[in-house]
Amino acid sequence: MEPPDFEAMNFSAEPAAAAHRLCEEWRSSSEGSVFHLANIFLFFGFMGGSGFYGLLYLFTFLTLGFFCSTLWAWTDSCTTDSFLWSFALFAVCLGQVLHVAYRLRSVTLNKDFQELYSRMFKKLGVSLTHFEKIVTSCDGDVLTLEKDHCFAMEGKTAIDKLSVLLSGRICVTVNGEFLHYIYPFQFLDSPEWDSLRPSEEGVFQVTLRADMPCRYVAWRRKKLYLLFAKHRYIAKIFALVVRNDIAEKLYSLNDKAFDGSVHHYDLRLPSYCHMPGTELEKADVLQVPVQGGRTA
Repeated sequence: MEPPDFEAMNFSAEPAAAAHRLCEEWRSSSEGSVFHLANIFLFFGFMGGSGFYGLLYLFTFLTLGFFCSTLWAWTDSCTTDSFLWSFALFAVCLGQVLHVAYRLRSVTLNKDFQELYSRMFKKLGVSLTHFEKIVTSCDGDVLTLEKDHCFAMEGKTAIDKLSVLLSGRICVTVNGEFLHYIYPFQFLDSPEWDSLRPSEEGVFQVTLRADMPCRYVAWRRKKLYLLFAKHRYIAKIFALVVRNDIAEKLYSLNDKAFDGSVHHYDLRLPSYCHMPGTELEKADVLQVPVQGGRTA
């Protein structure tokens, strides 16, 4: 029996078709302007900062970047997976933009608290959401004080709050002697606040009287300490602004202090700081110049 003639049978095996199209050669042209624009938006998006405005910046550029990437993928019928992923990421980023914008819009402050935020807290990097918690702890109330009315009386008024003056002017006196003024966006009772621990109680050692109609905002001690316990960041911010306010008041007093020979006297000297109250009253140490060239 003769072997079969395979050449005569002319069997030919055709190669199976490739499941994926192979890249036969590099493209000589670029991917197009939409592709590059998408990556530019993504580049700027990932340079966003922190906070709500940083998140809004970040997700806005990511939304634009993935939208352009979706358009680029749509033009090529062979990039179905790229199109689906780009579209999904575009939808997620768009949702984040709407969510952050809604939260920013929900933080609504009246004119007084907006000015308080810009003058005292914004420069420290406090976000609107944290400031909203600060406003909520004082119930968002702005209190008024008529001219010649006292905010606190020496030896009588209890130290039970922390207050910031919004408008007007407060005169501070001790034993009837003028010490200094308190101006808008300064604390009314920062020294008293800092002198007591949360569990301690005390009374004012000075009298605070309104020189003109005043408006101020006040936080109750208990509510403010509860806020500090929940948010350590807010506690650090208040510690910073309160102690800065105390330092400014001490330096203003130091500029007005003179001894009996009309020489400048430094209030930080131990001989003054540790002098007993009875000796301080007898000694002519603190001479504060007033109008007309006289001393009080």
